[in-house]
Amino acid sequence: MFRSLRRALCAVAAALLLPLGAGAQTAHAAEPGTVRAAEAGAGYWHTSGRQILDAAGQPVRVAGINWFGFETANYVVHGLWSRDYKSMIDQMRSLGYNTLRIPFSDDIFKSSTAPVSIDFSGGKNADLQGLNSLQVLDRIVSYAGQDGLKVILDRHRPDSAGQSALWYTAAVPESTWITNLKSLATRYKGNTTVVGIDLHNEPHDPACWGCGDTTRDWRLAAQRAGNAVLSVNPELLIFVEGVQTFNGVSGWWGGNLMGVAQYPVQLDVANRVVYSAHDYATSVAQQSWFSDPTFPNNMPGIWDKYWGYIFKQNIAPVWVGEFGTTLQSTVDQKWLAALVSYLRPTSTNGADSFHWTFWSWNPNSGDTGGILKDDWQTVDTVKDGYLASIKAPGFPAGGGGPGDPGDPGGPAGGTAACTAAYTVSSDWGGGFNAEVKVTNSGTTALKSWKVTWTWPGAQKVTSMWNASYTQSGASVTAANADHNGAVPVGGSASFGFGGAPGGGGVPSVSCTAT
Repeated sequence: MFRSLRRALCAVAAALLLPLGAGAQTAHAAEPGTVRAAEAGAGYWHTSGRQILDAAGQPVRVAGINWFGFETANYVVHGLWSRDYKSMIDQMRSLGYNTLRIPFSDDIFKSSTAPVSIDFSGGKNADLQGLNSLQVLDRIVSYAGQDGLKVILDRHRPDSAGQSALWYTAAVPESTWITNLKSLATRYKGNTTVVGIDLHNEPHDPACWGCGDTTRDWRLAAQRAGNAVLSVNPELLIFVEGVQTFNGVSGWWGGNLMGVAQYPVQLDVANRVVYSAHDYATSVAQQSWFSDPTFPNNMPGIWDKYWGYIFKQNIAPVWVGEFGTTLQSTVDQKWLAALVSYLRPTSTNGADSFHWTFWSWNPNSGDTGGILKDDWQTVDTVKDGYLASIKAPGFPAGGGGPGDPGDPGGPAGGTAACTAAYTVSSDWGGGFNAEVKVTNSGTTALKSWKVTWTWPGAQKVTSMWNASYTQSGASVTAANADHNGAVPVGGSASFGFGGAPGGGGVPSVSCTAT
């Protein structure tokens, strides 16, 4: 992220009460004639022009979430002091996130590094006891693959003390950086859950792009590191972030990819480069474009200039590896709505779109907050709802190779069953927001589900996200979206909606599944 300030600060993300409207729409299947991402994603991936393709040549869309912590002095993803890691990965998948970006620092490669602040009470995280940080990462990668999520590993910091402008420091030279990247590539070789490595997070001044100074030229360093990774595993994607300043024009740390037009990253293996930008709102820092009188209509031009042109000119895929906000200000709300629109809705563009991983899953990112609220359980359905239109289907379960978890489904011929729990998150009289959690209570993985209920009064659904619905009188039927119909045994999926008027209470709900 843009400032090292945002790490383990405790943030209270303000929940907006009003339902979203256009930002909180259900994700739909791709238009007829396009390849459905639900059928894609197997094997290692490669690039073709502006798209990422799977091993069979089908386009895929990265639509994911950042889960940080390995880069901090906890040396493990945050929140394990509160919950079991599997339950959080299940929840991510149920919300429609199909990829995990996992930041780490080079500290986790030290033999003395051990994770801290993991709760093992009540059987939580039982299989993580006694493991070092890399071994815990193995378990997280394995379970993510079992759930049909892909993983992008992000070298976020040289050590847990803080962010670095360049890819090396006096204590962590370039040679160590490259050695550790190669070690990760070797560790997960053959496991197609890990599709690529983000070489270094947010290079910034004095880092340059194309200046030719090998001590500062991030583009040249990315080529050296990318080729080193590919020498170990030529199947991985290499994610290369931007810098801060190019030819005197400055932007977000890691968000300036203007230099790609003149100085593209050239690797020894073709079709492996994905360019990555970061973009933030005013809760992180002010930028001149936020006070432009034409805001937010000026934003597509800003994004075009810094990184969007790479996609639009069919140079390479573009992945917005971080973007986030507390959503507390009107400016930030307009910014996020504009950015989501710019990233291209899945319903109309399928996988021919920008890729993304939202910052962050964690609620304790000080200047953005997260998809989870401070209890590490409750979903900020307003924030999550903004992302509904750009979510995309998940991928085939099981990464194969080392640590392959196999089929997460239940035994053949099992019983498909589900339960549903209806919760009102806010009610202000004139309207309300609610969430329904669907749990697989059967003995086999679910392919689809639907929930029905009848209100006692004149309530109407005004908007719904992560599900589609029909309403006849007081009776409502909500069916899964493409991205969250599949639910493993014991797993869950959630959807949210706004309605009016308030005062409807909590009706009895029923769930049916296949």
